[in-house]
Amino acid sequence: MSRHFDQAPGLQEHHDPATHEFVFNQTMLRIKDPKRTLKFYTEALGMTLVKRLDFTKMKFTLYFLASIPPQSHSDWSNDNNQRLVQTFGRPAMLELTHNWGDESDDSVSYHSGNEKPKGFGHIGFAVPDIDVACKRFESLGVEFQKKPNDGSMKGIAFIKDPDGYWIEIFTPARLPDLLGKHL
Repeated sequence: MSRHFDQAPGLQEHHDPATHEFVFNQTMLRIKDPKRTLKFYTEALGMTLVKRLDFTKMKFTLYFLASIPPQSHSDWSNDNNQRLVQTFGRPAMLELTHNWGDESDDSVSYHSGNEKPKGFGHIGFAVPDIDVACKRFESLGVEFQKKPNDGSMKGIAFIKDPDGYWIEIFTPARLPDLLGKHL
């Protein structure tokens, strides 16, 4: 029996026991202005800043954000070192990297990966109801790349963060019908 739930060329069946406790921890995005970007991720997407690390000699700051429901905040330690361990042991963190001074340098911008040359594409957020979420995004003035009823794949949206990175918005319960039409 395969250890994979689906098949594709290049998959390896052997699951090295040395990797059994590996955790996919973070995706890093470079940001120009932490004030506007942190506002976006904490307001529009409800993320929580769990750890900030200032590297004064190298002149950059890392911000680690997670989707944490309010009832789970008590699971996080107030002890700085313990929260550092929690931050780097948790799955699905967003790391925002700010190089000091970029916010006032007009020559600085970041490539979203969706223009040529293409590369990185997007991050994604599951929401209980895409229509309700998108109405809320509209009320907050969030920029859309694609609204749920636009394009050939109805039922998913793409919004943009202040640095132009795309964020896919979808409702998991709707995906079987949505994707079934395109497969």
